[in-house]
Amino acid sequence: MVNYLLKKSYRLKDLKEIEFNDLWGDHGVFTTMWIFDKPSKILFFNEHINNLIKSSKTYSIFKKTLKKDILNIINENLNSKTNYNHLLRIALNKKTLSISLRKRIKPKLNFDLKLVKLKRQKPEFKNLKYKEILKHLTKLDNSRADIGLCSNNKIFETGTSNLLFVKNDKVFSPINKFYKGITYKFFRSKIKKIIKKDISINSLKEFDEIILIGSGKGVASVKTINQIKWKRKNLKFYKILSRHYKSAISNCKRYT
Repeated sequence: MVNYLLKKSYRLKDLKEIEFNDLWGDHGVFTTMWIFDKPSKILFFNEHINNLIKSSKTYSIFKKTLKKDILNIINENLNSKTNYNHLLRIALNKKTLSISLRKRIKPKLNFDLKLVKLKRQKPEFKNLKYKEILKHLTKLDNSRADIGLCSNNKIFETGTSNLLFVKNDKVFSPINKFYKGITYKFFRSKIKKIIKKDISINSLKEFDEIILIGSGKGVASVKTINQIKWKRKNLKFYKILSRHYKSAISNCKRYT
């Protein structure tokens, strides 16, 4: 069970606090950001909020003051004396804006990916139709495992992260039908070339490394996919991506 440091809901139209609703399963969108340090910083804050606003327009739940409202709620609820290492989730539908804060768990190097026949609804958006995914994730130790979402013998993403696949010093990513997260977009600007390719389950054994990237995991290297007897061959690109990520953390400014 997830232990929350904070969970609150507000009426979207006037920000009056109401009974907490996590909004999972609703018609709406969300973003999850890593908040860390004292005073607190949020990695890729503007990118997350701008993407949330863009998605809110697509789902017809946009409000002109949304960024300002989110900033006010964050500042109202954060403690300047707390040294954070948490995941801050902002979710909204047409009536409600919810905020929650839970401890960020660092993934271990003995990380297993479990393949599941499951496909997200409208995967190009960070929408709230996540209940089936959450059923699987709640059964796992998320420091040691995640689920790989598979459909039509192809793998697209995990329950929490984007995926990169490495073979012969080349980096591959699925072509489409997955959510391109903020961390994914960051690495796309750092890696010389990410080759778009349908990644079939049958081809997974060809890859030297499989790497998860996202706000929750940061950069995580898959050690095994026990279902197909795949094992990591090295950590070369995991180390390269980790250096880029650490640089982004060092250069992160206070959110505004």
